[in-house]
Amino acid sequence: MNIQTIVNQALQQGYLTPVMESEISRICETATELSQQEYTALDELMSALLDGRVITTHRKQFINVMEELVLSEALTLIAELETTTDQSIDMGDITAYALNRLPPLYATTEEGAKYQKQRAHNELQTLINQRVRESIHHHLSSDKSLADRQALGKESGKEVVQQITNLLQTYAVRYENE
Repeated sequence: MNIQTIVNQALQQGYLTPVMESEISRICETATELSQQEYTALDELMSALLDGRVITTHRKQFINVMEELVLSEALTLIAELETTTDQSIDMGDITAYALNRLPPLYATTEEGAKYQKQRAHNELQTLINQRVRESIHHHLSSDKSLADRQALGKESGKEVVQQITNLLQTYAVRYENE
């Protein structure tokens, strides 16, 4: 998608989403030089934002507590596994596979997040453990080459720790562990 397309979409819809904003930022950061049309589109977007024809939508104000629980379980199991295997383990694959097989636990407040976390520990911990183990088994038995794949939104591979940090910063804003 290019800047003009994003700006036209924002003008049509009347709002600029965080995804649209990120894409414009990515284009501006990676381009060596913007064209006159791109500058014109950015000027038009700025004017529309200033006069209220386009509004920005807020970044999400909710988290899926299940993501933290699955990630925590996956980290524990993978740490144990890495001592006995030399296979590459993709934390994103493990987490996504397990999350797609578990119910989401969304919360919009600290109290809601604590409630969902407690509920998960009481009612879903066995299922979480089972799904993460299934995910790891599936990942290890898969013959996919990790070298040929590119992570979402990444232009180059990052360390797993950085990916986890970014994930937690995005989805757990102001959420503190007990």
